[in-house]
Amino acid sequence: MTTAIARTTHVAARSRAHGPTAALWHAVEVHRDPAEVDGACELTLCGSLARVTVEQAWPVAERDVCVSCVVLSS
Repeated sequence: MTTAIARTTHVAARSRAHGPTAALWHAVEVHRDPAEVDGACELTLCGSLARVTVEQAWPVAERDVCVSCVVLSS
């Protein structure tokens, strides 16, 4: 019997700025090849919609990062 081990992968996604709200980097949990979701809008860990960017690794080394996504991805 073969047992599959599930591994959680997080990729970075950039939200859009809305009014006075700045665009932030978020985390998205993916269960498939990250290249398949590159450029797609996905639901982030905190519940926002953001566009996946596989060129940017999660966690990002930027200042404009969603604090909720940092906590939820730990």
